[in-house]
Amino acid sequence: MDTFISKSLNDTLALGEEWGREAEAGWVIGLSGDLGAGKTQLVRGIARGLGVTDRVHSPTFALINEYRGGRLPMHHLDLYRLQSHDDIIAAGLEEYFSPPGIAVIEWAERWEDSLPENYRRVEIETLSENERRIAHEDPGA
Repeated sequence: MDTFISKSLNDTLALGEEWGREAEAGWVIGLSGDLGAGKTQLVRGIARGLGVTDRVHSPTFALINEYRGGRLPMHHLDLYRLQSHDDIIAAGLEEYFSPPGIAVIEWAERWEDSLPENYRRVEIETLSENERRIAHEDPGA
């Protein structure tokens, strides 16, 4: 697993922006971490790296937000309110695990039954008020 230590919200944003610039169609990025760990901030950076200019916010209640203003469409999912694989299928979210653009999934550990080929697993750990350990691996790449 590769590890990055973020010392600020801007560091997290910059890492996400780098990933957004590298992103290719079909990528799925699964984010895990406690509430307030910085998952949505990382997604904002990914969107910026893709060239998305819309305001990015967590889709906790909508389950999915779609952003089409960048070089690839980005689908931002939040599985926090879903408890099982069956809930995800019932919500119609399964199709986003093989997206035409990229999918970024908060609370991805609720899905990880069958991972897509181009999957990046990301774990964000809070170290202090401002510091985060962001570890990632690309098991399908």
